[in-house]
Amino acid sequence: MVLASTTNDLAKIYRSQFSVFEHVTYVNSCSQGALANSVKNSFDDYIETLELKGSAWADWAGYQEKMRSLFATFFKVPASEIAVTTSASAGVNAVASALDFTKGRNKIVTTDNEFPTIGQTWHAQELRGAVVHHIPSNGDLTVDIAALINAIDDQTLLVSITHGCFRNGALTELEPIIEAAHKKGALVLVDAYQSVGAVPLNLSTLKADFVVGGNLKYLLGVPGVGFLYARSETTSHLIPTSTGWFAARDIFAMDIHSYDPAPDARRFESGTPPIPSLYPSATGLEMMIDIGIENVYAYVCDIHDALRTGIEGVGGKVVTPKNRAHHGAMLAVASLDENAHVAALEAEKVVTSSRDGNIRVSPHFYNNFEDVEKIIAAFAKTSHYLRK
Repeated sequence: MVLASTTNDLAKIYRSQFSVFEHVTYVNSCSQGALANSVKNSFDDYIETLELKGSAWADWAGYQEKMRSLFATFFKVPASEIAVTTSASAGVNAVASALDFTKGRNKIVTTDNEFPTIGQTWHAQELRGAVVHHIPSNGDLTVDIAALINAIDDQTLLVSITHGCFRNGALTELEPIIEAAHKKGALVLVDAYQSVGAVPLNLSTLKADFVVGGNLKYLLGVPGVGFLYARSETTSHLIPTSTGWFAARDIFAMDIHSYDPAPDARRFESGTPPIPSLYPSATGLEMMIDIGIENVYAYVCDIHDALRTGIEGVGGKVVTPKNRAHHGAMLAVASLDENAHVAALEAEKVVTSSRDGNIRVSPHFYNNFEDVEKIIAAFAKTSHYLRK
């Protein structure tokens, strides 16, 4: 029996724009969002500028600013607080270069849920005097918020926290952490890569100082485009030493005798923008804005719940927290051999991915309840890989 959603059937409206479903049941949006026809066609728009104009810098620079404006609309913040980056890593490293660990505060508090980019970047700052303090995760990979808050002290310069865990999709409640950090005079950086586009995130009310992420997952874009949100009220004094000509106040001044960074978040950018990636990423983000993140979240929650019920029904152990406030789109299933299990599911034409001994199933608004049935059937057929 095909299950039904209690919300608008977004897949019925938009699924036909994603040709991948003619071939497989795709539930790997936590790695790469499915390709929409309009996103695919936008590559041609870029190629056309090369064919017709050769060098089309007016068009290309316009797309950089279009991307900035779209991010601002999506997050409900001023465009001046958005840096368009090439990746979350680029954004985090730009922030790191602006921090001074020699003036009393040198402690970075982070968690064991972080993506390698975060941990590696902060430990690299130990060469510059940083002291990195990790908070062990709870048994279900949720963040021990009380322990994290307790670790924030007068020596803390920055608290770095992931919103959605890449291993099992667990979400962290950000507001109490941000409030506690600010009370101690510390800044907060949020890695939202695994939640942005899947979970509503209003940066105008969140009050994080920095937020990083990228377009290639739930925002329907492609590799090469990311974002850094820098809250002007609390970060305008920070000047990155990692820079490039597109971070200058006037990029056309071509000044090589001084450092004059842009006064807004653009100072965290670097060199020539990733022009070919801007076109499809802008188109994907436009689609997400048109659909509405609240609509996406409500629809996918029903898909997520149906998947959990079905997979548990065939003997699977779901390691993602059950409370909707504590998970995003991803649902992680314990596996005895994650790589072989992913391959076995792919043989059943169900595309997933794996991390940390778990199969990651990450639906989006283009998935439907027929997909749910196919996924459950594939897990039943490959149940010998399920870790109880």
